[in-house]
Amino acid sequence: MLSKTYSYGIIGLDAFLVTIETDVCKGFPCNTIVGLPDNAIKESKERVRSAIKNSGYAFDPRKITINLSPADIKKEGPSFDLPMALGILAGSEQINGQHLHKFAMVGELSLDGKVKPIKGSLPISMAAYKDKFEGLIVPFENAEEASIFNKTRIFPVHTLNDVINLLNNVEFITPFQPEPKTETACPYLVDFCEVRGQRHVKRGLEVASAGAHNVLMIGPPGSGKSMLAQRIPTILPDMTWEEAMETTQIHSVAGLMAKEKGLVSQRPFRSPHHTTSSAAIVGGGTIPKPGEITLGHNGVLFLDEFPEFNRTVLESLRQPMEDHVVTISRAATSLKFPAKFMLVCAMNPCPCGHLADKKKACRCNPLQVEKYVSRISGPILDRIDIHLDVPALDTLSLLKTTDEENSSEIKKRTGQAREIQKERFKDDQTFANAFMSSRQIKKFCEINDDGKNLLKQAIEELGLSARAYNKILKVSRTISDLEGSEHIQTSHIAEAIQYRSLDRKW
Repeated sequence: MLSKTYSYGIIGLDAFLVTIETDVCKGFPCNTIVGLPDNAIKESKERVRSAIKNSGYAFDPRKITINLSPADIKKEGPSFDLPMALGILAGSEQINGQHLHKFAMVGELSLDGKVKPIKGSLPISMAAYKDKFEGLIVPFENAEEASIFNKTRIFPVHTLNDVINLLNNVEFITPFQPEPKTETACPYLVDFCEVRGQRHVKRGLEVASAGAHNVLMIGPPGSGKSMLAQRIPTILPDMTWEEAMETTQIHSVAGLMAKEKGLVSQRPFRSPHHTTSSAAIVGGGTIPKPGEITLGHNGVLFLDEFPEFNRTVLESLRQPMEDHVVTISRAATSLKFPAKFMLVCAMNPCPCGHLADKKKACRCNPLQVEKYVSRISGPILDRIDIHLDVPALDTLSLLKTTDEENSSEIKKRTGQAREIQKERFKDDQTFANAFMSSRQIKKFCEINDDGKNLLKQAIEELGLSARAYNKILKVSRTISDLEGSEHIQTSHIAEAIQYRSLDRKW
């Protein structure tokens, strides 16, 4: 007997409908799965067999053919276990399959018949609503995540028998209702008030956060670069609902959603190790998966020990930093992933880390220093808006007991600056000064004669490129927004210029 069940696969960040056709008939006992399955799906026949038997049903020695349609798209992962098991039971007439067409279902089966969680339940929930299913059956652990898209009726299950009971009593089962979440006053475990001194660096990071500018911090070991970077999300403006949905969808596909966690409300902070490969940073695979730059979408991508990253990895950042999207092409498909991240980098000034350190002498010769810094190409440095020197802390700053400004106070200022930018770009897709186009720079970054003279002098003395010139104008616009000034003043330009420290040194 032929039966049909419905499930979803993931390609990129979206779900696509998979019709699972199961034919159970007389013949030589075998179980064949067709329709471009990966190894995890091919192995599912053993999981499904044991799950059916251990749930109290028979697995008769018949010829079973399972087709995953459309057959020209590669399917992967164990999420098809549950619908395949239901298809076999309906095809062998052990259950009534009259309601199977009303529901989409996903879930991995354990050998004892329990339904285990899967990745990507949020985009699957969105697709199920679009395809007009009456409900989506998901593992209980995925219910909270799937219900974020509140237009889809979610039915969580623990076991294979729960699904069968649901199908037999459709009219009596109520959909899942998530519990209301209570927001905590301070969701972060870190705060800027914990960082002693470094007032100039904190100011630079405030400017960067207000305009979503890329930052590079240069300083000796122990000066607080990593500590400062980890606290940047605490001063970034709150995510909009659209940004939160985007971020949650990415984390759902990547399998990063915590159990019973709803909408992602904190901006992501990704900090890959410097040995990370280019594919892990950008994304990839036979069926492309999002990489670190996409996982940092709407948040921070922190690259510590910046020069230690492979040159290919660093150069792979160039296009996403400009276009805010990364395109991954494979023989079978070409996918685009969002990459609207704030790049924060940290590096030592030299291999030993103590160049210009007043406490410790540098052991590096000029050639070693030049070789170390040259690992970062000019085009990459050009794309970083703000360069900050992070000096080693002096004893007085280290032993200081007075309270530093906390993150919430800084966040108020960056939030107000973003509101100004939101109003400025209300007719465009731009959301922050760092993403202004050339046309927008010309329109919104007008400067007076004194400012032009100062910029001219900086270009001649520092040898700035056209991109660096535009970066200075963008940062100047952000500084003026922080001060609530409608026009860019000469002082704003001067502050933006002094944030190009590497242009002054090399």
